[in-house]
Amino acid sequence: MSETDNILIIGGGSAIATELIRQTSANDPSAHLYVVSRSQRSDAITDVSLADWIELDSTDADAVAEQVSQWREQGVLFNRVISTIGVLHSEQFHPEKRLEDIDINALMQVFTVNTASNANWLKYAPQLLVKQRAEWVVFSARVGSISDNRLGGWYSYRMSKAALNMLVKTAAVELQRRLKQAVLVSYHPGTVDTPLSEPFQANVKPEKLFTPAFTAKQLLTILPELTVERGPHYIDWQGEPIPW
Repeated sequence: MSETDNILIIGGGSAIATELIRQTSANDPSAHLYVVSRSQRSDAITDVSLADWIELDSTDADAVAEQVSQWREQGVLFNRVISTIGVLHSEQFHPEKRLEDIDINALMQVFTVNTASNANWLKYAPQLLVKQRAEWVVFSARVGSISDNRLGGWYSYRMSKAALNMLVKTAAVELQRRLKQAVLVSYHPGTVDTPLSEPFQANVKPEKLFTPAFTAKQLLTILPELTVERGPHYIDWQGEPIPW
């Protein structure tokens, strides 16, 4: 990367985002790192030099629009955007095991975070990305694959991630005309040892439960290898394609 690269990480309060911030800073000290998060800057990255830490709720479309407007006034364009935003469960709801478990209010919360929040940002890709090669990554999940769904269940999460994948794929069609060098990626990080997966780790083999550091390293290693011509990319932590 060049000395003028700007990198944006959205969802900066997560464990994976923290690792992305630390590793990006270590790998490319000259890059200007911008981080968007609902929370204050973590003590885990106080030693990392950032261009800006923005406290912002990505479900708030007006707040996102205002921030984008500020960057445009400042002439800030990004070479790489990575969104780690996502929710699987909360104290109020859990992944559904059967059809009767579907609760529309919970479903809408999951869609708001997993899909709408990313749409709030991706809609500004033509205004935020540089004209030369640029990368926009959203954290998706293998369970968002429609053709690979053999187990069922987890209705809200599956639906929201499938919708997120469709957002990425549809945006890629438009950006082929408007930003020909943009690489769009839906990334499945595997099962990572974070609060999101914690209630569901019992049946995960130890070698398949990854650390945030590992999945961040895998993504940052894979990204430069992805081509515009073969995009958009729906890939796992090994860089292997996942059927849409």
